[in-house]
Amino acid sequence: MLVAAGLAADAIVHWRFAPDMAYVQGGSIDGDLLFRIQAAVAGVTAVVILTYARRWSYALAFLVAASAVGALLLYFYVEVGALGPLPDMHDPVWYTEKTISLVGEGVAALAALAGFVTLSLDDVRERSRRREHAGRT
Repeated sequence: MLVAAGLAADAIVHWRFAPDMAYVQGGSIDGDLLFRIQAAVAGVTAVVILTYARRWSYALAFLVAASAVGALLLYFYVEVGALGPLPDMHDPVWYTEKTISLVGEGVAALAALAGFVTLSLDDVRERSRRREHAGRT
């Protein structure tokens, strides 16, 4: 639930701010489109994690959330400029919605990592039990 909730917060903030990003300069992808894509990917990934709690879905959720955290922090602290098709997204101002997005993305990334590791350990234990059982028969 934490993964889905964090991704939902990310999706909502990006969707709400997409129109404001239409005027971002540089790159061949408009800022509003980039924000809408991020919102859609986060939203779909939230649904996927609620539907399929598997290692691959936790890995996907981690990649989506962690990359969003990385992008937010990079563009807050560094004046990168346009990167290939990406516009200049530098935004050195901090506001409530950015905090909501960062907390949501961070919680989702950490919870997805925990889910991935937990399921990996469960898989290892299950394989060990199967080998042990097969050795007794």
